[in-house]
Amino acid sequence: MRRRTFLATTALAASSLAGCLGDDSSESDDGATSTPADADSFERIEVEGESVPLVPVDTTHDWHTDGTAKFVDARGQGQYDEAHIEGAAWSPAPDGREDDPVASWKTDERIVCYCGCPHHLSSLRAASLMAEGYGDVYVIDEGFFEWADLGYPVTGSEVEGAASVIEGRTAPGHAGDPVYATHERSDQREAAFVAADGRYELHLRFAELTPAAEIRVDAPGYTVVAPLSELTEGVLTAADGQQTT
Repeated sequence: MRRRTFLATTALAASSLAGCLGDDSSESDDGATSTPADADSFERIEVEGESVPLVPVDTTHDWHTDGTAKFVDARGQGQYDEAHIEGAAWSPAPDGREDDPVASWKTDERIVCYCGCPHHLSSLRAASLMAEGYGDVYVIDEGFFEWADLGYPVTGSEVEGAASVIEGRTAPGHAGDPVYATHERSDQREAAFVAADGRYELHLRFAELTPAAEIRVDAPGYTVVAPLSELTEGVLTAADGQQTT
């Protein structure tokens, strides 16, 4: 299979957020006020039994500018530390972390989750929050890198990343199940979902990784650990790794 690698350069610079304070009863502890969103107008995807709304990046930027939403970065800590949406909390997919900052947020606050793949990890985190009773949760459809490319507020250093594609296949019975790719040393990860025919594609845009970097792919039924260069050369199957239950 021909290796497919897409190169992109994103300049990420810190900027300040101008928040608008409101005075209605839905004002949160930090002064952000939630205003109603027409959730029915957004496309939705089914994730872990939840119907997760995908919101255009420009709409979420409006919410960010108005201070009417809180943002959740669902990626690994290494990616969050490298660069993230200004003011976003780190709460990794699928179920957050110990002492998760979201635990102190009101369940009726508007929450916007995002990742870079462009919305696989974020939709898993959103589904988990919805299952916990948070009633106003959304996902950035185009993902973090579209936000950054548009020059929207980002905290972090300049990133030059290569987005590589890892293709794989598992049993069609796993359709809809998540697949994860992780670089454990830097705590960077992305996710994808298994398609109806059992295939999946992981789009990785990890910072400062060489082709020799060891990546772990956890797919339903098997795990593969190999250099990035090898993982992008063919279609992964259970025969390439260690079988799991």
